[in-house]
Amino acid sequence: MLNQVPPLTGYDVAADPALLAALHREVGGWAEDDLHELGRLAGAGSTLEAARLANVYRPVLRTHDPRGNRIDEVEFHPAWHELMATAVAHGLHAAPWADRRPGAHVARAAKFIVWTQAEAGHGCPVSMTYASIPALRHAPDLAATFEPLLASATYDPGLRVPAGKAGLLAGMAMTEKQGGSDVRANTTRAVPASDGSYLLTGHKWFCSAPMSDLFLVLAQAPEGLTCFLLPRMLPDGSRNAMHLQRLKDKLGNTSNASAEVEYRQAVAWPVGELGRGIATILDMVSATRLDCVLGSAAGIRQAVVTAAHHARHRSAFGARLVDQPAMAAVIADLTLESEAATTLALRLAGAADRASRGDAAEAALLRLALPAAKYWICKRAPMITAEALECLGGNGYVEESVMPRLLRDSPLNSIWEGSGNVTALDVLRALARAPESVDALLAEIDQAAGDPAVAAAAGRLRAALKEAASSGAQLQARPLAGQITVTLQAALLARHAPTAVAEAYCQSRLGTGRTGPGQTAGPAAPFGCLPAGLDLVPILERSTAVVTK
Repeated sequence: MLNQVPPLTGYDVAADPALLAALHREVGGWAEDDLHELGRLAGAGSTLEAARLANVYRPVLRTHDPRGNRIDEVEFHPAWHELMATAVAHGLHAAPWADRRPGAHVARAAKFIVWTQAEAGHGCPVSMTYASIPALRHAPDLAATFEPLLASATYDPGLRVPAGKAGLLAGMAMTEKQGGSDVRANTTRAVPASDGSYLLTGHKWFCSAPMSDLFLVLAQAPEGLTCFLLPRMLPDGSRNAMHLQRLKDKLGNTSNASAEVEYRQAVAWPVGELGRGIATILDMVSATRLDCVLGSAAGIRQAVVTAAHHARHRSAFGARLVDQPAMAAVIADLTLESEAATTLALRLAGAADRASRGDAAEAALLRLALPAAKYWICKRAPMITAEALECLGGNGYVEESVMPRLLRDSPLNSIWEGSGNVTALDVLRALARAPESVDALLAEIDQAAGDPAVAAAAGRLRAALKEAASSGAQLQARPLAGQITVTLQAALLARHAPTAVAEAYCQSRLGTGRTGPGQTAGPAAPFGCLPAGLDLVPILERSTAVVTK
């Protein structure tokens, strides 16, 4: 057989020049050897087979044992546990919170991007566990007990008393039927008990990672909506009254379990101030939103590398696809999106790392840039993935190509932790409540003011920010979130990316959009409509997977 594309296996997923440069720039370079080790695992054929099995053999809910006793267990294929064990061993969960080295959260972010390209679904419990620590620290006694186990490098599945396990995972249950994103409408009740605990009764419409050991749950205490820590197994060895009603039948993310949960006087302990549950949980939301950006950057990178690999090995009409001008323009355009997403994702991880160490300016930048980036990058992921799938032609529509799984998974991060309107409106809230975040954002962008295109875009953004701050109109939220992200990406690439990448991104993304025949500048332009005269060769090289086997 001729003209067949070899499998994309046996390569180092971490051999991503944008990712490696950002890792060093954000003070995580000390982790590069570990990152490459994980990258080789992510690109190994055995790992890709484990990813396939974990998605083909979906988790199954067992509510009762053969004798009719309630057990509420989720069964996973062994491949799921293999993937989880690797993620935990490499510190993708809560490990950075126990690591005092500068750049610990950056190193973890880079690893998350690399390992998510192996399989995205199991990133949910990994991310939940990572994000649980900032919220849990609002209850120092609980944090002292559970934080070391949540940060443990040992994956220890199974239902046992949390304090007796070698490592723990954390889940989250916030959403209810009647409220959705409006968690203030929650009706789950929390009644104080005599020993300082609370008894929770109610129903959660979405419970993330229901097989976890601990859960952060929102419920209505007498003082108001409060955050609670709820274990599946109580200290005396009995099962808590947390009943799994059914698993969600989802579009994607099928290797991971999501459940409807009912509490019948389930025991839980308050986390943070009573009646201040939303304030307590916001730190967790920020961490999981960062993971949404990281996960989308990972999916974009995987889709683009897969498309580029196909184009380099497939020929049509007498030439390789990648040497055909139309296809080269598409692959290069998609590569620009990947470079921009990865560069901004690691910059935000660096801001989170420094903010966790008390840097107020970085915390201010994160407050505005993170919801904007979460909105924009996660929104771009499905359309980028669909375009990359099309590069494979009919082969891309077949499950064996992995592209259908990537496409099904791609919308999730845009929904998780606040869908498009929620995150875009959070940008407006940041303008109103944290004006210092505007100064931090513009100061970051102004570092690239020597580039005329960036300087002009920064001027337009200043005007847009001023108008949005004065009017607060909801209809401005989405356009502003996109404008913030694209301008910030352009500024970062102008400062740090190779000249060919920076010039192509700025020329193609900082225009005013399609205004007439031949006018293809702006982020709304179709992929493959790059301005004439750009040097695409060095851009294409940055999406090439080097297969070493």
